[in-house]
Amino acid sequence: MKIFHSINDFSSTKKTILTLGTFDGVHIGHKKILEKVIQKTKNENYESLVLTFFPHPRMVLQEHSDIKLLNTIDEKIDLLEEIGIENLVIHPFDETFSRLTAEEFVKTVLVDRFHIQKIIIGYDHRFGRNRTANIDDLIDFGKQYDFEVEQISVQEINDISVSSTKIRKALLDGDMDLANEYLGYDYFLTGIIVKGKQLGRTINFPTANLKIEENYKLIPQNGVYIVKSTIYQKTVFGMMNIGFNPTVEGQSQSIEIHYFDFNEDLYNQKIRISMLHRIRSEQKFESVMLLKQQLEKDKETALTYLNKI
Repeated sequence: MKIFHSINDFSSTKKTILTLGTFDGVHIGHKKILEKVIQKTKNENYESLVLTFFPHPRMVLQEHSDIKLLNTIDEKIDLLEEIGIENLVIHPFDETFSRLTAEEFVKTVLVDRFHIQKIIIGYDHRFGRNRTANIDDLIDFGKQYDFEVEQISVQEINDISVSSTKIRKALLDGDMDLANEYLGYDYFLTGIIVKGKQLGRTINFPTANLKIEENYKLIPQNGVYIVKSTIYQKTVFGMMNIGFNPTVEGQSQSIEIHYFDFNEDLYNQKIRISMLHRIRSEQKFESVMLLKQQLEKDKETALTYLNKI
């Protein structure tokens, strides 16, 4: 997949089949649109193109927006590449870009820069300054500038009935099973393993401490989760705690993973942690010994779950 960090950087000798949006989560609803784009480019005269934006428009246009995103930009790139998109344009979204009129956007971006053959878009998509243009306006522009518009019908969208907003809510509610069903894959966190307090070693539950650089990444509800990672080309399972470690008077949120049957040094490595299932909420125990007993029960619960999948 070719990646361009601005609309102005894109160039191709072929016409494009295009879709655009924030695609946060690259969930099953997004995939329906993306797979249509790929299907239409089986003809070698066309190339698939996704136009997305960073920062998320709400971060720019809503002064006090505290929106958390399902994917970091690097995670989104990986997911789109896995689907098979040929070209990805990540355009810096700012107030100047937001002030483009619908016709300016269509003419200067879609037609002049992307040489659009067809755009595939959701029935409710709005665009242009103040999001005043809709699918009917786009169809009119298509007739004027000679490109096709294919809309994903309300029926198709309702059949899936999924949105990034619903997934964010499920994760914040701790409903990992529902979130993963909507995503079509296991929600994951990506970060660097750093040194922690190393308390886990003293109770035979050594943990890898995950630091996520991107402060806009959504962290699911505090609690204990069953997880998996691919480390040194091997699938490794474990359990992860998100929370404040109240038993030992923790002051800040941490993300700690205990991998089963694994004791390699992971410091400073970048790791992806896929979250399979939530076991329980975080609890405060009267002693470290009681915490250890609960962790042993959690491990038993996790292994029973993993034996069934």
